[in-house]
Amino acid sequence: MDSPDPPFAITLEVRDTCLCLHSQRAARAIARVFDDAFRHLGLTNGQFSLMMALNRPEPPRMTDLVPLLGMDRTTLTAALKPLEARALVTVAPDPKDRRSRRLSLTEAGRAMLASALPVWRATHHGIETRLGGMDPASLRAGLDAVAGRGAV
Repeated sequence: MDSPDPPFAITLEVRDTCLCLHSQRAARAIARVFDDAFRHLGLTNGQFSLMMALNRPEPPRMTDLVPLLGMDRTTLTAALKPLEARALVTVAPDPKDRRSRRLSLTEAGRAMLASALPVWRATHHGIETRLGGMDPASLRAGLDAVAGRGAV
């Protein structure tokens, strides 16, 4: 038996209260701001985040990045390909476990991050000022709680 169409009041309720809708809309808006800011460097916000995640003393394994970036291995592999093609990142077998891959920034990748960092700082500051009186640290903590992860 088909249920009747939900009343328009339900549509308004979801529009006004749905955390998923509000977080997706904010995430897309923030992503566009960062994409615009990084465009002159030939980077997307996702590529910047991925490269920053590789900026570690020891090259991480792909599985180390999955929880931090909130993506699966297949998506991570696809995201790495353009960075590899531009010689910003290398992917190599783990010497201790040939089934695993270690990811590293190249010198060109480190130089790109160095160029992108002031852009990120200025853009990030601009977004934080748009929060009005909301505490950015509290917002991050809440988002991390929803994502089910602590600091990585």
